[in-house]
Amino acid sequence: MTNNSSQSGRQPDADYIIVGGGSAGCVLANRLSENGKHKVILLEAGGSDSRFWVKVPIGYGKTFFDARVNWKYQTQNDTGTGNRSMYWPRGKLLGGSSSINAMVYMRGLAHDFDDWSLKGNDGWDYRSVLPYFVKSVDSEFEDSNYHQKGGPLHVTRTHNEVHPLCSHYLEAAKEFGFNVTDDFNGANPEGAGIYSITTRRGFRESTATAFLAPARKRKNLTTITHALVEHIGFEGKQATCVTYKKNNQQHTLYAAREIIVSAGAVNSPGILERSGIGRKDILEQHGITPISINNNVGEHLQDHLAVNYVYQTNVPTLNDQLNSVTGKIKIGINYLLNRRGLLSLSVNQAGGFVKSHQQQPSPNLQLYFNPLSYSSVRTDKRELMKPDPFSAYILSFQPCRPTSRGSIHIGATDAEAQPLITPNYLSTNKDIKEVLEGCQLMRQLVNTPALQQITEKEIEPGDAFSSDEDLINDFRERCGTVFHPVGTCAMGPDAASAVVDSRLRVHGIDGLRVVDASIFPNITSGNTNAPTIMVAEKASDLILEDAL
Repeated sequence: MTNNSSQSGRQPDADYIIVGGGSAGCVLANRLSENGKHKVILLEAGGSDSRFWVKVPIGYGKTFFDARVNWKYQTQNDTGTGNRSMYWPRGKLLGGSSSINAMVYMRGLAHDFDDWSLKGNDGWDYRSVLPYFVKSVDSEFEDSNYHQKGGPLHVTRTHNEVHPLCSHYLEAAKEFGFNVTDDFNGANPEGAGIYSITTRRGFRESTATAFLAPARKRKNLTTITHALVEHIGFEGKQATCVTYKKNNQQHTLYAAREIIVSAGAVNSPGILERSGIGRKDILEQHGITPISINNNVGEHLQDHLAVNYVYQTNVPTLNDQLNSVTGKIKIGINYLLNRRGLLSLSVNQAGGFVKSHQQQPSPNLQLYFNPLSYSSVRTDKRELMKPDPFSAYILSFQPCRPTSRGSIHIGATDAEAQPLITPNYLSTNKDIKEVLEGCQLMRQLVNTPALQQITEKEIEPGDAFSSDEDLINDFRERCGTVFHPVGTCAMGPDAASAVVDSRLRVHGIDGLRVVDASIFPNITSGNTNAPTIMVAEKASDLILEDAL
Protein backbone atom coordinates (compact mmCIF):
# COMPACT_ATOMS: atom_id res chain seq x y z
CA MET A 1 0.00 0.00 0.00
CA THR A 2 1.06 3.62 -0.51
CA ASN A 3 2.91 5.22 2.37
CA ASN A 4 0.87 8.25 3.40
CA SER A 5 3.47 10.21 5.34
CA SER A 6 5.01 11.90 2.31
CA GLN A 7 1.58 13.06 1.10
CA SER A 8 0.18 14.40 4.36
CA GLY A 9 3.21 16.49 5.27
CA ARG A 10 2.92 15.21 8.82
CA GLN A 11 4.71 12.39 10.57
CA PRO A 12 2.20 9.50 10.79
CA ASP A 13 0.99 8.41 14.20
CA ALA A 14 0.81 4.74 13.28
CA ASP A 15 1.07 2.35 10.38
CA TYR A 16 -2.48 1.12 10.92
CA ILE A 17 -5.41 2.84 12.58
CA ILE A 18 -8.31 0.54 13.44
CA VAL A 19 -11.70 2.19 13.93
CA GLY A 20 -13.70 0.08 16.37
CA GLY A 21 -12.50 -2.23 19.14
CA GLY A 22 -15.22 -4.82 18.75
CA SER A 23 -15.41 -8.41 17.55
CA ALA A 24 -13.25 -7.70 14.50
CA GLY A 25 -11.17 -4.77 15.73
CA CYS A 26 -9.66 -6.61 18.69
CA VAL A 27 -8.59 -9.47 16.42
CA LEU A 28 -6.98 -7.02 13.99
CA ALA A 29 -5.20 -5.19 16.81
CA ASN A 30 -3.64 -8.44 17.97
CA ARG A 31 -2.63 -9.82 14.58
CA LEU A 32 -1.35 -6.58 13.02
CA SER A 33 0.84 -5.83 16.05
CA GLU A 34 1.98 -9.43 16.52
CA ASN A 35 5.22 -9.32 14.52
CA GLY A 36 6.36 -6.10 16.18
CA LYS A 37 7.07 -4.42 12.84
CA HIS A 38 4.03 -2.16 12.68
CA LYS A 39 2.68 0.50 14.97
CA VAL A 40 -1.06 0.07 15.51
CA ILE A 41 -3.67 2.34 17.08
CA LEU A 42 -7.07 0.97 18.08
CA LEU A 43 -9.93 3.46 18.57
CA GLU A 44 -13.02 2.38 20.51
CA ALA A 45 -16.08 4.58 21.11
CA GLY A 46 -16.94 2.78 24.34
CA GLY A 47 -14.95 1.99 27.44
CA SER A 48 -13.41 -0.95 29.23
CA ASP A 49 -14.90 -4.44 29.33
CA SER A 50 -13.77 -4.85 32.97
CA ARG A 51 -17.27 -5.01 34.43
CA PHE A 52 -18.76 -7.72 36.60
CA TRP A 53 -21.88 -8.29 34.47
CA VAL A 54 -19.75 -8.38 31.32
CA LYS A 55 -17.51 -11.08 32.78
CA VAL A 56 -20.29 -13.30 34.18
CA PRO A 57 -21.88 -15.13 31.23
CA ILE A 58 -25.53 -14.84 32.29
CA GLY A 59 -24.87 -11.13 32.90
CA TYR A 60 -25.76 -10.29 29.32
CA GLY A 61 -29.28 -9.86 30.62
CA LYS A 62 -27.94 -6.97 32.71
CA THR A 63 -26.02 -5.34 29.84
CA PHE A 64 -28.93 -5.68 27.40
CA PHE A 65 -30.20 -2.16 28.15
CA ASP A 66 -27.12 -0.65 29.81
CA ALA A 67 -26.21 2.56 27.96
CA ARG A 68 -22.73 2.45 29.50
CA VAL A 69 -21.85 -0.57 27.31
CA ASN A 70 -24.61 -0.61 24.71
CA TRP A 71 -25.51 1.64 21.75
CA LYS A 72 -29.22 0.81 22.34
CA TYR A 73 -30.34 1.34 18.75
CA GLN A 74 -33.95 1.49 17.59
CA THR A 75 -35.02 0.69 14.05
CA GLN A 76 -37.49 2.66 12.01
CA ASN A 77 -41.06 1.39 12.21
CA ASP A 78 -41.20 -1.62 9.91
CA THR A 79 -44.31 -2.75 8.05
CA GLY A 80 -43.14 -6.38 7.95
CA THR A 81 -43.25 -6.62 11.73
CA GLY A 82 -46.51 -4.91 12.58
CA ASN A 83 -45.14 -1.41 11.99
CA ARG A 84 -43.03 -1.80 15.13
CA SER A 85 -39.74 -0.17 15.98
CA MET A 86 -37.39 -2.93 17.08
CA TYR A 87 -34.71 -2.65 19.74
CA TRP A 88 -31.18 -3.47 18.54
CA PRO A 89 -28.55 -3.80 21.29
CA ARG A 90 -24.94 -3.42 20.05
CA GLY A 91 -21.80 -3.52 22.15
CA LYS A 92 -20.23 -0.16 22.98
CA LEU A 93 -17.09 -1.28 24.81
CA LEU A 94 -13.90 -3.22 24.15
CA GLY A 95 -14.93 -6.50 22.57
CA GLY A 96 -18.01 -4.88 21.04
CA SER A 97 -20.99 -7.18 20.80
CA SER A 98 -18.81 -10.18 21.73
CA SER A 99 -18.79 -8.61 25.22
CA ILE A 100 -22.59 -8.51 25.56
CA ASN A 101 -23.90 -11.31 23.33
CA ALA A 102 -25.35 -14.73 24.22
CA MET A 103 -21.95 -16.35 23.46
CA VAL A 104 -23.13 -19.12 21.10
CA TYR A 105 -20.15 -20.17 18.98
CA MET A 106 -21.54 -20.96 15.54
CA ARG A 107 -19.60 -20.77 12.28
CA GLY A 108 -22.50 -21.34 9.92
CA LEU A 109 -22.83 -23.85 7.10
CA ALA A 110 -20.29 -24.55 4.36
CA HIS A 111 -22.54 -23.32 1.58
CA ASP A 112 -22.82 -19.89 3.26
CA PHE A 113 -19.18 -19.20 2.42
CA ASP A 114 -19.22 -21.04 -0.89
CA ASP A 115 -21.94 -18.57 -1.85
CA TRP A 116 -19.59 -15.71 -0.94
CA SER A 117 -17.07 -17.14 -3.39
CA LEU A 118 -19.68 -17.69 -6.10
CA LYS A 119 -20.42 -13.95 -5.99
CA GLY A 120 -16.91 -13.26 -7.25
CA ASN A 121 -15.05 -13.18 -3.94
CA ASP A 122 -12.09 -15.47 -4.55
CA GLY A 123 -10.62 -17.06 -1.45
CA TRP A 124 -13.79 -16.86 0.64
CA ASP A 125 -15.18 -20.35 -0.03
CA TYR A 126 -15.57 -22.64 2.97
CA ARG A 127 -12.40 -24.63 2.31
CA SER A 128 -10.40 -21.38 2.19
CA VAL A 129 -11.88 -19.80 5.33
CA LEU A 130 -11.93 -22.93 7.51
CA PRO A 131 -8.23 -22.55 8.49
CA TYR A 132 -9.02 -19.09 9.88
CA PHE A 133 -11.88 -20.47 11.98
CA VAL A 134 -9.51 -23.10 13.31
CA LYS A 135 -6.68 -20.61 13.89
CA SER A 136 -8.85 -18.42 16.11
CA VAL A 137 -9.96 -21.02 18.66
CA ASP A 138 -8.83 -22.89 21.72
CA SER A 139 -11.46 -25.60 21.49
CA GLU A 140 -12.57 -28.42 23.74
CA PHE A 141 -13.46 -30.49 20.66
CA GLU A 142 -10.98 -33.11 19.45
CA ASP A 143 -11.43 -33.15 15.65
CA SER A 144 -8.23 -31.48 14.39
CA ASN A 145 -9.71 -30.90 10.95
CA TYR A 146 -12.14 -28.38 12.45
CA HIS A 147 -10.69 -27.39 15.82
CA GLN A 148 -7.42 -26.76 17.59
CA LYS A 149 -6.19 -26.27 21.11
CA GLY A 150 -4.11 -23.26 22.06
CA GLY A 151 -5.68 -20.55 19.90
CA PRO A 152 -6.84 -17.25 21.42
CA LEU A 153 -10.62 -17.80 21.72
CA HIS A 154 -11.73 -20.51 24.13
CA VAL A 155 -14.79 -22.47 23.03
CA THR A 156 -16.48 -24.44 25.80
CA ARG A 157 -18.50 -27.60 25.37
CA THR A 158 -21.57 -27.39 27.59
CA HIS A 159 -22.93 -30.90 27.01
CA ASN A 160 -22.48 -31.91 30.65
CA GLU A 161 -23.71 -28.60 32.09
CA VAL A 162 -27.04 -27.95 30.40
CA HIS A 163 -30.41 -28.54 32.06
CA PRO A 164 -31.78 -32.12 31.95
CA LEU A 165 -34.79 -30.82 30.00
CA CYS A 166 -32.49 -30.53 26.95
CA SER A 167 -32.45 -34.33 26.71
CA HIS A 168 -36.21 -34.28 26.02
CA TYR A 169 -35.60 -31.81 23.19
CA LEU A 170 -32.87 -33.99 21.65
CA GLU A 171 -35.03 -37.10 21.92
CA ALA A 172 -37.92 -35.22 20.28
CA ALA A 173 -35.63 -34.25 17.40
CA LYS A 174 -34.70 -37.90 16.88
CA GLU A 175 -38.33 -38.97 17.04
CA PHE A 176 -39.18 -36.37 14.43
CA GLY A 177 -36.47 -37.72 12.12
CA PHE A 178 -33.76 -35.10 12.60
CA ASN A 179 -30.13 -35.99 13.07
CA VAL A 180 -28.54 -35.28 16.46
CA THR A 181 -25.08 -33.81 16.10
CA ASP A 182 -22.30 -33.51 18.64
CA ASP A 183 -20.61 -30.58 16.90
CA PHE A 184 -22.32 -27.81 14.93
CA ASN A 185 -18.90 -26.59 13.77
CA GLY A 186 -17.55 -29.95 12.61
CA ALA A 187 -18.04 -32.33 9.72
CA ASN A 188 -21.77 -32.88 10.39
CA PRO A 189 -23.40 -29.62 11.49
CA GLU A 190 -26.95 -30.52 10.45
CA GLY A 191 -29.38 -31.58 13.15
CA ALA A 192 -30.19 -30.87 16.77
CA GLY A 193 -27.60 -30.57 19.51
CA ILE A 194 -26.14 -28.65 22.43
CA TYR A 195 -24.61 -25.25 21.76
CA SER A 196 -20.96 -24.52 22.52
CA ILE A 197 -20.19 -21.09 23.94
CA THR A 198 -17.31 -18.63 24.17
CA THR A 199 -16.34 -18.85 27.82
CA ARG A 200 -13.13 -19.66 29.68
CA ARG A 201 -13.18 -21.17 33.17
CA GLY A 202 -16.70 -19.90 33.76
CA PHE A 203 -16.13 -16.35 32.51
CA ARG A 204 -17.17 -14.75 29.23
CA GLU A 205 -14.55 -15.00 26.48
CA SER A 206 -14.83 -12.00 24.16
CA THR A 207 -12.39 -10.79 21.54
CA ALA A 208 -11.28 -8.26 24.15
CA THR A 209 -10.22 -11.00 26.56
CA ALA A 210 -9.03 -13.48 23.95
CA PHE A 211 -7.22 -11.24 21.46
CA LEU A 212 -6.77 -7.71 22.79
CA ALA A 213 -5.79 -8.33 26.41
CA PRO A 214 -2.67 -10.39 25.56
CA ALA A 215 -1.62 -7.80 22.95
CA ARG A 216 -2.01 -4.65 25.06
CA LYS A 217 1.37 -5.11 26.70
CA ARG A 218 3.05 -4.63 23.31
CA LYS A 219 4.75 -1.27 22.88
CA ASN A 220 3.65 -1.02 19.25
CA LEU A 221 -0.09 -1.17 20.12
CA THR A 222 -2.01 1.79 21.54
CA THR A 223 -5.65 1.46 22.58
CA ILE A 224 -7.74 4.61 22.95
CA THR A 225 -11.20 4.21 24.50
CA HIS A 226 -14.11 6.68 24.54
CA ALA A 227 -12.92 7.82 21.11
CA LEU A 228 -15.94 8.51 18.89
CA VAL A 229 -14.79 8.62 15.28
CA GLU A 230 -16.37 11.42 13.29
CA HIS A 231 -14.87 10.93 9.86
CA ILE A 232 -11.90 9.82 7.77
CA GLY A 233 -9.75 12.38 5.95
CA PHE A 234 -8.37 12.04 2.42
CA GLU A 235 -5.80 13.46 0.05
CA GLY A 236 -7.39 12.83 -3.29
CA LYS A 237 -8.55 9.20 -3.19
CA GLN A 238 -6.06 8.25 -0.48
CA ALA A 239 -7.32 7.78 3.09
CA THR A 240 -4.82 9.51 5.34
CA CYS A 241 -6.29 10.29 8.76
CA VAL A 242 -9.03 9.70 11.29
CA THR A 243 -10.74 12.46 13.26
CA TYR A 244 -12.35 11.50 16.54
CA LYS A 245 -13.84 13.16 19.61
CA LYS A 246 -12.81 12.35 23.18
CA ASN A 247 -13.79 14.33 26.26
CA ASN A 248 -15.44 16.91 23.98
CA GLN A 249 -12.12 17.56 22.24
CA GLN A 250 -11.39 16.77 18.63
CA HIS A 251 -8.27 14.81 17.69
CA THR A 252 -6.80 13.70 14.37
CA LEU A 253 -4.46 10.74 13.83
CA TYR A 254 -2.54 9.99 10.62
CA ALA A 255 -1.87 6.50 9.23
CA ALA A 256 1.26 5.61 7.28
CA ARG A 257 -0.29 2.57 5.63
CA GLU A 258 -4.00 1.98 6.16
CA ILE A 259 -7.15 2.92 8.00
CA ILE A 260 -9.36 -0.06 8.80
CA VAL A 261 -13.01 0.52 9.65
CA SER A 262 -14.31 -2.17 12.02
CA ALA A 263 -17.25 -0.42 13.60
CA GLY A 264 -19.81 -3.11 12.77
CA ALA A 265 -22.71 -3.43 10.37
CA VAL A 266 -24.55 -0.52 12.02
CA ASN A 267 -21.73 2.01 12.36
CA SER A 268 -19.29 1.25 9.54
CA PRO A 269 -21.55 2.54 6.73
CA GLY A 270 -22.17 5.73 8.71
CA ILE A 271 -18.46 6.40 9.08
CA LEU A 272 -18.02 5.99 5.33
CA GLU A 273 -20.95 8.30 4.63
CA ARG A 274 -19.74 11.02 6.99
CA SER A 275 -16.39 10.73 5.23
CA GLY A 276 -17.86 11.28 1.76
CA ILE A 277 -18.24 7.68 0.54
CA GLY A 278 -21.78 6.58 -0.23
CA ARG A 279 -24.92 7.24 -2.20
CA LYS A 280 -25.02 10.61 -3.89
CA ASP A 281 -28.46 11.49 -2.54
CA ILE A 282 -27.48 10.65 1.05
CA LEU A 283 -24.31 12.75 0.86
CA GLU A 284 -26.13 15.68 -0.75
CA GLN A 285 -28.94 15.51 1.81
CA HIS A 286 -26.41 16.10 4.60
CA GLY A 287 -24.18 18.54 2.74
CA ILE A 288 -21.21 16.14 2.67
CA THR A 289 -18.59 16.63 -0.04
CA PRO A 290 -18.38 13.41 -2.08
CA ILE A 291 -15.07 11.59 -2.16
CA SER A 292 -16.44 8.50 -3.90
CA ILE A 293 -20.01 7.73 -4.98
CA ASN A 294 -20.97 4.17 -4.10
CA ASN A 295 -24.65 3.25 -4.11
CA ASN A 296 -24.09 0.15 -1.99
CA VAL A 297 -22.91 1.83 1.20
CA GLY A 298 -25.53 1.15 3.87
CA GLU A 299 -27.59 -1.07 1.59
CA HIS A 300 -28.08 -4.88 1.50
CA LEU A 301 -28.83 -5.07 5.25
CA GLN A 302 -29.72 -8.59 6.37
CA ASP A 303 -30.71 -9.90 9.79
CA HIS A 304 -32.22 -12.95 11.48
CA LEU A 305 -35.70 -12.86 13.00
CA ALA A 306 -37.00 -15.35 15.55
CA VAL A 307 -40.12 -15.97 17.62
CA ASN A 308 -40.63 -17.84 20.90
CA TYR A 309 -43.15 -20.62 21.35
CA VAL A 310 -43.66 -21.01 25.11
CA TYR A 311 -44.87 -24.27 26.72
CA GLN A 312 -45.90 -24.90 30.31
CA THR A 313 -44.56 -28.17 31.71
CA ASN A 314 -45.46 -30.77 34.32
CA VAL A 315 -41.81 -31.07 35.40
CA PRO A 316 -39.46 -28.50 36.94
CA THR A 317 -37.52 -26.19 34.66
CA LEU A 318 -35.02 -23.41 35.34
CA ASN A 319 -38.03 -21.22 36.12
CA ASP A 320 -38.50 -23.17 39.35
CA GLN A 321 -34.89 -22.73 40.44
CA LEU A 322 -34.84 -19.03 39.63
CA ASN A 323 -38.15 -18.33 41.34
CA SER A 324 -36.89 -19.92 44.54
CA VAL A 325 -34.65 -18.10 47.00
CA THR A 326 -33.00 -21.41 47.84
CA GLY A 327 -32.54 -22.17 44.15
CA LYS A 328 -30.88 -18.84 43.50
CA ILE A 329 -28.55 -19.30 46.46
CA LYS A 330 -27.49 -22.74 45.21
CA ILE A 331 -26.89 -21.35 41.73
CA GLY A 332 -24.80 -18.52 43.14
CA ILE A 333 -22.74 -20.78 45.42
CA ASN A 334 -22.08 -23.24 42.60
CA TYR A 335 -20.77 -20.43 40.43
CA LEU A 336 -18.66 -18.80 43.15
CA LEU A 337 -17.06 -22.10 44.20
CA ASN A 338 -16.85 -23.94 40.89
CA ARG A 339 -17.50 -21.40 38.10
CA ARG A 340 -20.18 -23.79 36.87
CA GLY A 341 -23.94 -23.98 36.56
CA LEU A 342 -26.49 -21.52 35.21
CA LEU A 343 -24.39 -18.38 35.72
CA SER A 344 -21.64 -19.87 33.53
CA LEU A 345 -23.97 -20.67 30.62
CA SER A 346 -25.97 -19.04 27.86
CA VAL A 347 -29.75 -19.03 28.05
CA ASN A 348 -29.62 -20.69 24.60
CA GLN A 349 -28.64 -24.20 25.70
CA ALA A 350 -29.70 -26.35 22.74
CA GLY A 351 -30.83 -25.89 19.16
CA GLY A 352 -29.78 -26.91 15.70
CA PHE A 353 -29.85 -26.58 11.94
CA VAL A 354 -32.79 -28.37 10.31
CA LYS A 355 -34.76 -28.47 7.08
CA SER A 356 -38.36 -27.30 7.19
CA HIS A 357 -39.14 -30.10 4.73
CA GLN A 358 -37.12 -32.83 3.07
CA GLN A 359 -37.14 -31.15 -0.34
CA GLN A 360 -34.87 -28.44 1.05
CA PRO A 361 -31.32 -28.83 -0.33
CA SER A 362 -29.81 -27.67 2.97
CA PRO A 363 -30.97 -26.65 6.47
CA ASN A 364 -33.06 -23.47 6.28
CA LEU A 365 -34.06 -23.07 9.95
CA GLN A 366 -31.99 -22.63 13.08
CA LEU A 367 -33.67 -23.82 16.28
CA TYR A 368 -33.24 -22.72 19.89
CA PHE A 369 -34.33 -24.60 23.00
CA ASN A 370 -34.30 -22.80 26.36
CA PRO A 371 -35.25 -24.66 29.58
CA LEU A 372 -36.87 -21.50 30.97
CA SER A 373 -39.37 -18.89 29.77
CA TYR A 374 -40.33 -15.21 29.90
CA SER A 375 -43.78 -15.12 28.35
CA SER A 376 -45.40 -13.16 31.16
CA VAL A 377 -42.35 -11.02 31.90
CA ARG A 378 -42.72 -7.72 30.07
CA THR A 379 -40.10 -5.32 31.41
CA ASP A 380 -37.48 -3.09 29.87
CA LYS A 381 -34.68 -4.85 31.72
CA ARG A 382 -34.57 -8.39 30.19
CA GLU A 383 -34.12 -9.90 33.64
CA LEU A 384 -32.75 -13.36 32.88
CA MET A 385 -32.87 -14.25 36.57
CA LYS A 386 -36.62 -13.48 36.79
CA PRO A 387 -38.51 -15.88 34.48
CA ASP A 388 -42.19 -16.85 34.41
CA PRO A 389 -43.70 -17.90 37.76
CA PHE A 390 -44.54 -21.38 36.43
CA SER A 391 -42.58 -24.30 34.93
CA ALA A 392 -42.03 -23.78 31.20
CA TYR A 393 -39.62 -23.93 28.29
CA ILE A 394 -39.14 -22.07 25.01
CA LEU A 395 -38.86 -23.44 21.49
CA SER A 396 -37.89 -20.89 18.86
CA PHE A 397 -36.61 -20.70 15.32
CA GLN A 398 -35.07 -18.32 12.82
CA PRO A 399 -35.02 -18.70 9.03
CA CYS A 400 -31.33 -19.15 8.19
CA ARG A 401 -30.95 -17.19 4.97
CA PRO A 402 -33.61 -14.48 4.68
CA THR A 403 -33.87 -12.79 1.31
CA SER A 404 -35.33 -9.49 2.55
CA ARG A 405 -32.93 -6.55 2.34
CA GLY A 406 -32.93 -3.32 4.31
CA SER A 407 -30.59 -0.37 4.82
CA ILE A 408 -28.72 1.69 7.41
CA HIS A 409 -27.84 5.33 6.73
CA ILE A 410 -26.87 8.36 8.75
CA GLY A 411 -29.68 10.51 10.07
CA ALA A 412 -27.35 13.48 10.68
CA THR A 413 -23.70 14.39 10.29
CA ASP A 414 -23.24 14.27 14.07
CA ALA A 415 -21.46 11.02 14.94
CA GLU A 416 -23.55 10.77 18.12
CA ALA A 417 -26.86 10.79 16.20
CA GLN A 418 -28.82 7.55 15.90
CA PRO A 419 -28.57 5.95 12.45
CA LEU A 420 -31.67 5.33 10.38
CA ILE A 421 -32.10 1.54 10.48
CA THR A 422 -34.69 0.28 8.00
CA PRO A 423 -34.76 -3.53 8.25
CA ASN A 424 -37.47 -4.16 5.63
CA TYR A 425 -38.18 -7.48 7.32
CA LEU A 426 -40.41 -10.12 5.69
CA SER A 427 -40.58 -8.27 2.39
CA THR A 428 -40.27 -11.38 0.19
CA ASN A 429 -42.64 -14.29 -0.32
CA LYS A 430 -39.82 -16.75 0.38
CA ASP A 431 -39.21 -15.29 3.83
CA ILE A 432 -42.92 -15.41 4.70
CA LYS A 433 -43.16 -19.01 3.47
CA GLU A 434 -40.24 -20.07 5.68
CA VAL A 435 -41.74 -18.29 8.67
CA LEU A 436 -44.94 -20.29 8.26
CA GLU A 437 -42.99 -23.53 7.91
CA GLY A 438 -41.03 -22.69 11.05
CA CYS A 439 -44.20 -21.97 13.05
CA GLN A 440 -45.70 -25.27 11.93
CA LEU A 441 -42.50 -27.10 12.83
CA MET A 442 -42.60 -25.79 16.41
CA ARG A 443 -45.94 -27.48 16.98
CA GLN A 444 -44.92 -30.65 15.19
CA LEU A 445 -41.87 -30.99 17.43
CA VAL A 446 -43.94 -30.44 20.55
CA ASN A 447 -46.28 -33.21 19.43
CA THR A 448 -43.49 -35.81 19.61
CA PRO A 449 -43.75 -38.28 22.51
CA ALA A 450 -40.58 -36.96 24.18
CA LEU A 451 -41.96 -33.43 24.54
CA GLN A 452 -45.59 -34.42 25.02
CA GLN A 453 -44.40 -36.33 28.07
CA ILE A 454 -43.43 -33.07 29.81
CA THR A 455 -45.72 -30.50 28.14
CA GLU A 456 -49.03 -29.34 29.60
CA LYS A 457 -50.09 -26.56 27.23
CA GLU A 458 -48.95 -23.89 24.81
CA ILE A 459 -48.78 -20.48 26.49
CA GLU A 460 -47.64 -18.46 23.46
CA PRO A 461 -49.00 -18.00 20.90
CA GLY A 462 -51.76 -20.29 22.22
CA ASP A 463 -54.41 -22.52 20.67
CA ALA A 464 -56.38 -19.54 19.33
CA PHE A 465 -53.69 -19.14 16.66
CA SER A 466 -54.34 -22.02 14.28
CA SER A 467 -54.64 -20.89 10.65
CA ASP A 468 -51.70 -20.07 8.40
CA GLU A 469 -52.71 -16.43 8.48
CA ASP A 470 -52.89 -16.49 12.29
CA LEU A 471 -49.39 -17.93 12.58
CA ILE A 472 -47.85 -15.42 10.16
CA ASN A 473 -49.58 -12.49 11.85
CA ASP A 474 -48.47 -13.74 15.26
CA PHE A 475 -44.89 -13.94 14.00
CA ARG A 476 -45.09 -10.37 12.69
CA GLU A 477 -46.38 -9.12 16.04
CA ARG A 478 -44.10 -11.06 18.41
CA CYS A 479 -40.87 -11.76 16.50
CA GLY A 480 -37.63 -10.06 17.36
CA THR A 481 -34.17 -9.66 15.94
CA VAL A 482 -31.57 -12.28 16.85
CA PHE A 483 -29.05 -9.43 16.74
CA HIS A 484 -27.24 -10.52 13.56
CA PRO A 485 -27.12 -7.44 11.25
CA VAL A 486 -24.72 -7.85 8.33
CA GLY A 487 -24.12 -6.78 4.74
CA THR A 488 -24.13 -2.97 4.82
CA CYS A 489 -20.62 -2.67 3.30
CA ALA A 490 -20.86 -5.84 1.27
CA MET A 491 -17.93 -7.54 -0.43
CA GLY A 492 -17.97 -8.00 -4.20
CA PRO A 493 -15.83 -7.68 -7.32
CA ASP A 494 -16.85 -4.16 -8.37
CA ALA A 495 -18.30 -0.90 -7.07
CA ALA A 496 -21.50 -1.41 -9.05
CA SER A 497 -22.60 -4.14 -6.65
CA ALA A 498 -20.40 -3.87 -3.54
CA VAL A 499 -18.45 -1.59 -1.21
CA VAL A 500 -15.24 -3.59 -0.74
CA ASP A 501 -13.32 -6.05 -2.90
CA SER A 502 -12.25 -9.57 -1.92
CA ARG A 503 -9.28 -8.11 -0.02
CA LEU A 504 -11.75 -5.87 1.83
CA ARG A 505 -10.36 -2.68 0.25
CA VAL A 506 -12.97 0.00 -0.34
CA HIS A 507 -13.59 0.24 -4.08
CA GLY A 508 -12.07 3.35 -5.62
CA ILE A 509 -10.14 4.36 -2.48
CA ASP A 510 -6.54 3.71 -1.44
CA GLY A 511 -5.48 2.97 2.11
CA LEU A 512 -8.97 2.12 3.40
CA ARG A 513 -10.58 -1.20 4.26
CA VAL A 514 -13.69 -2.37 6.05
CA VAL A 515 -13.33 -5.47 8.23
CA ASP A 516 -16.40 -6.60 10.19
CA ALA A 517 -19.83 -8.21 9.66
CA SER A 518 -20.85 -5.42 7.30
CA ILE A 519 -18.78 -7.04 4.51
CA PHE A 520 -20.80 -10.28 4.48
CA PRO A 521 -22.19 -10.68 0.93
CA ASN A 522 -24.96 -12.82 2.41
CA ILE A 523 -25.86 -13.59 5.98
CA THR A 524 -24.56 -16.85 7.39
CA SER A 525 -27.06 -19.50 8.47
CA GLY A 526 -26.35 -19.14 12.18
CA ASN A 527 -24.97 -16.77 14.79
CA THR A 528 -22.63 -14.22 13.25
CA ASN A 529 -19.92 -13.61 15.87
CA ALA A 530 -17.68 -16.55 14.93
CA PRO A 531 -17.67 -15.69 11.20
CA THR A 532 -16.93 -12.05 12.05
CA ILE A 533 -13.85 -13.20 13.96
CA MET A 534 -12.88 -15.36 10.99
CA VAL A 535 -13.19 -12.35 8.66
CA ALA A 536 -10.79 -10.39 10.87
CA GLU A 537 -8.32 -13.28 11.01
CA LYS A 538 -8.26 -13.57 7.23
CA ALA A 539 -8.18 -9.80 6.75
CA SER A 540 -5.12 -9.57 9.00
CA ASP A 541 -3.24 -11.90 6.66
CA LEU A 542 -4.39 -9.93 3.60
CA ILE A 543 -3.28 -6.63 5.15
CA LEU A 544 0.12 -7.97 6.15
CA GLU A 545 0.61 -9.52 2.71
CA ASP A 546 -0.06 -6.15 1.09
CA ALA A 547 2.47 -4.53 3.43
CA LEU A 548 5.34 -6.59 2.01
